[in-house]
Amino acid sequence: MPVQIRPVEPNEFFPWHAVYSGYGEFYETPLHDEKAVLVWSWITDEANELECLVAVDESGEVVGLAHFREFARPLAGSRGIYLDDLFVLPDRRKQGIASALIEGVAEVGRSRGASIVRWITAKDNETARSLYKTVAEKTQWVTYDKVL
Repeated sequence: MPVQIRPVEPNEFFPWHAVYSGYGEFYETPLHDEKAVLVWSWITDEANELECLVAVDESGEVVGLAHFREFARPLAGSRGIYLDDLFVLPDRRKQGIASALIEGVAEVGRSRGASIVRWITAKDNETARSLYKTVAEKTQWVTYDKVL
């Protein structure tokens, strides 16, 4: 079933929320209303860097999403696109939707002259990692978080 990859529309809060809630459940991080409204406000505020592409099926249902933002790459002297969140509804997986969303983000990057799309995933997310190794190169970098 083909999907269309496009920017989320301002009137699609509830379809977006349904998919993003699934992402939160997958990572055992519930998407509370306050957090959902905050993230949605970022996405719909043109002054905020966070953007969202959605995958929409033939019936108009939002079946996947990709949150992304630009970032500076000082040593490379370029800009990149950071893919924060990528999620496809479980019953719609293995249909090329995640690959299409990644390619949609890459197209945004190409159109803006970005040099790279970068993302991370959990070490034990073997399903995602099996896809990612077919569309990108695993890097040598190790990620650290300092909680504030």
